[in-house]
Amino acid sequence: MLHLSTVHLSSIKLTGFKNYEQQSLSFSPRLNCLTGLNGMGKTNVLDAIHFLCLCKSHTGLSDKHMVRHGESFFRLEGLFQADDERIRIITKFIQGQRKEIERNGVAFTRLTDYIGQFPVVMIAPDDVALVQDGSEERRRFLDNTLSQISANYLQNLLIYNALLKQRNALLKKFAEDRFYDESLIEGLNRQMPAPAAVLFQQRSAFVESFRPLFLEYYREISGGHEFVEISFESDLQDVSFDQLLKNNTEKDRVLQRTSAGPHRDDLLLIMDEQPVRKFASQGQIKSFLLAMRLAQYELLRREKGFAPVLLLDDIFDKLDEQRVRHLIGLLIGRSFGQIFITDTQRSRLEGIVASFTGDYSVFEVKEGVVQ
Repeated sequence: MLHLSTVHLSSIKLTGFKNYEQQSLSFSPRLNCLTGLNGMGKTNVLDAIHFLCLCKSHTGLSDKHMVRHGESFFRLEGLFQADDERIRIITKFIQGQRKEIERNGVAFTRLTDYIGQFPVVMIAPDDVALVQDGSEERRRFLDNTLSQISANYLQNLLIYNALLKQRNALLKKFAEDRFYDESLIEGLNRQMPAPAAVLFQQRSAFVESFRPLFLEYYREISGGHEFVEISFESDLQDVSFDQLLKNNTEKDRVLQRTSAGPHRDDLLLIMDEQPVRKFASQGQIKSFLLAMRLAQYELLRREKGFAPVLLLDDIFDKLDEQRVRHLIGLLIGRSFGQIFITDTQRSRLEGIVASFTGDYSVFEVKEGVVQ
């Protein structure tokens, strides 16, 4: 794990990535604003930065869908400044092959060895799914954060997911063949509790640290108008996974899938004693989301020893003027590291820049070209 006081992305080069044929950009170590109409490629620059840090798109798109139309590959090259060290990261993907990532010319054999070296948090319009949709989105939030903090967590997550996939495939096959082989299921049942316990323990500990930060950020963004709460829900809170599998043997056979376990964990989001997704306004949901992401950012900063890159994509949409003011004050007043902001309204970005005393850059994006 790196323990550095400052890390920032000083430049990036995109080749064949989404709507960019070729584009090189140099960034401010503090504030970077990208303005332009919708569909021009502002978000794609942020997604390229996200990919460089986490080896995947923020939107969950598969690698092949990141390749520019008509091309067969994409390549991203970023130069990070980490205290006095310059680190060149290159990631590339060729259709039909595995993506590759290298640091200063040395390739990583496993992505798990790279994830977490350059932590990143992105806040985007489609993030409302985190608050409004099912538990899968909130588990992804937990996994995304904890994988950047702990290589052990990421390793156990991959092991658990692989075993779960095997177990579900077996249960389905048993139903199709009308033959149940208890010894095969038992073999998997013995392997799953160990990684399941790691996921449960680390997720529980995370939410305990995350909750007070979230409450503080929500209060600052909203002006303290609503009472909010967040808690962790898991099948493993009262019983071991080993016992859970035994208790659900018949149920799993009937459903043809593993009906309980860490793959069903969730975050319970409450506002004024009601579920957020059912009763909150659009502005309240956006405030809830921003508070979750900023708390995620702060926790990563504390765990890693330096500030993650913060990507803010079109976040002022659906926020009233008062909440925008609170948010801007928060970003400028706190010890945030490098920030990237996109907005269709140049005047709004110029207002942010005007109240910012540090170093900044403003870019104009037009049809896949940044100026």
